[in-house]
Amino acid sequence: MTPETPTDLVLTELHPAGYAVLTLNRPQAMNALSKALMTALADAVNALAANPAVRVIILTGSGRAFCAGLDLKEIGAGAGSLGGTGGQPAGDPVAAIGRCRAPVIGAINGAAVTGGFELALACDVLLASSQARFADTHARIGVAPGWGLSQKLSRAIGPYRAREVSLTGNWVGAEQAAAWGFVNRVVAPEALLDAARALAMDMLGTLPAMLVRYKAVINDGFALPYGEGMVLEKDRAREFNASVAAGDVEQRREAVRQRNRETS
Repeated sequence: MTPETPTDLVLTELHPAGYAVLTLNRPQAMNALSKALMTALADAVNALAANPAVRVIILTGSGRAFCAGLDLKEIGAGAGSLGGTGGQPAGDPVAAIGRCRAPVIGAINGAAVTGGFELALACDVLLASSQARFADTHARIGVAPGWGLSQKLSRAIGPYRAREVSLTGNWVGAEQAAAWGFVNRVVAPEALLDAARALAMDMLGTLPAMLVRYKAVINDGFALPYGEGMVLEKDRAREFNASVAAGDVEQRREAVRQRNRETS
């Protein structure tokens, strides 16, 4: 078998408009997260995050799966770690996504299982193919979650539904995921990447500084109690709005009005 190389494991497409598409590329293993793939993905996200020409990232998978989670075959052979990256942030793709200031759109093309489910939940917006489905099998495999599934899912869909998902390991289909609110919308498989690209372009139509700042205040505030989140918003608004000129607001208001006329 030909050894996998980092450039093969994650495919990167840079679009001149200002977004990038990252594709997990281990289709023969349902894009299971080997140590090499985790490192390659973390490196790719970090590189794009450092590139000022990239303002939005799309993450998807090749083949029939988005990501099957940690590579259990590798772990069973003693070559992998149940701790994922063994606690090393340098090779942790979920931590890399969490640090990324640009919005990350998850284009979930197929199964997202356990660690792959956590990878999906690390994204800022989720679009799903009608063939996508999600499962948390931590309790069945006997491995504790470490990338946020026990906390993020309950906050996204409520603790009652989250307990059902995680304490059974049952599949959640794309339509159910959308109805429960952790997937934004479901599209036909052949339309998934086009929908993700269109959403990226909509994001790129906003002001660059606001795109970064608004993502940050939503994410940072969500991690706080409601009252503290409100204080955070007010403090950051006061700091930012002090530099906003009235003429700039009027010019941008007219641009928004023109866009509304074109899209109505």
